[in-house]
Amino acid sequence: MTAAWVLSGYAVVVACTAPPLLTRLTGHAASARLGLVVWLAAMVSAGVSGLAGVYLVSARAVAGWIPLTQAVCRSVAGSACSPVVYRSMLYEAAVTALAIIVVIAALAAGWRYCHRVQRGHHRTRAHAEAARLAGRALAGQPGTVVLDDPRPAAYCVAGRPAAIVVTSGALAVLTGPQLTAVLAHERAHLGGRHPLLAAVTRGLTAAFPGVPLFTRGAAEVARLAEMAADDAATRSADRSALVTALLAIATGTPRAAGPGPGPVAVPGLAAAVCAVPDRVERLLDPPRPGAMAVSRLTLATVSALLILLPAVLALVTA
Repeated sequence: MTAAWVLSGYAVVVACTAPPLLTRLTGHAASARLGLVVWLAAMVSAGVSGLAGVYLVSARAVAGWIPLTQAVCRSVAGSACSPVVYRSMLYEAAVTALAIIVVIAALAAGWRYCHRVQRGHHRTRAHAEAARLAGRALAGQPGTVVLDDPRPAAYCVAGRPAAIVVTSGALAVLTGPQLTAVLAHERAHLGGRHPLLAAVTRGLTAAFPGVPLFTRGAAEVARLAEMAADDAATRSADRSALVTALLAIATGTPRAAGPGPGPVAVPGLAAAVCAVPDRVERLLDPPRPGAMAVSRLTLATVSALLILLPAVLALVTA
């Protein structure tokens, strides 16, 4: 029973106190991919620990009600616990109510998570199919379709098959090298399975709307996914072309022309919607090798601790 309380307490501590620390560690995104890893590790660590705590309590409840109430009583009161306390009707009623509340909360969270992920999956698949039907193929770019819309946008939509969508407004404001950089960015999203990560973290936010780790984590995962895709794009495309492409799509301004229509809101991962100023600054002033090495070592260490610590706690308190 001690392991159940320890794991549950650990999950609460990580879920409530980790976001500020992780935000500081990944704020500058010296290593965007490892930044994603550490946020996901924290979510997995807290989630698995919380589920393990609930499972251990449920297993004890199934094994025997009196031993469970005795274990709960002794976990709280220690040697002051006596049969008079944990066998009283009032005490058993309180433990029963607590168990029912925990089970209902777990079922509700699970339903919200599955509903949000399933709804997002259907919406994304429907959008991808509609884009392929309504759009036209972009010459020389397999899997890329063009939608007639004056608002500049470029984004990817997961599906079978996945699609990269570019509006006619985006084509109007992008040069050839800029378009190449944008498409490389979107292919990096698909290659890194970033739409799946976004769906999972948004589902956690829907299931646990008041938990700081999940609400803040969904936003940070989206931001870091964009930066990781930027890094991948610069390995095959010109960095300055990507910077100017982001600004062109975000402002709707082709090269030196005046302001154009604003960007369109899209359901997928878009090239110029999330954290554009931070991304532009990062691309113009990339992290230095020394700072990147320190960041990678720190993030890898924190990720390993987050994954291993629940197992260590479970073994120590078993």
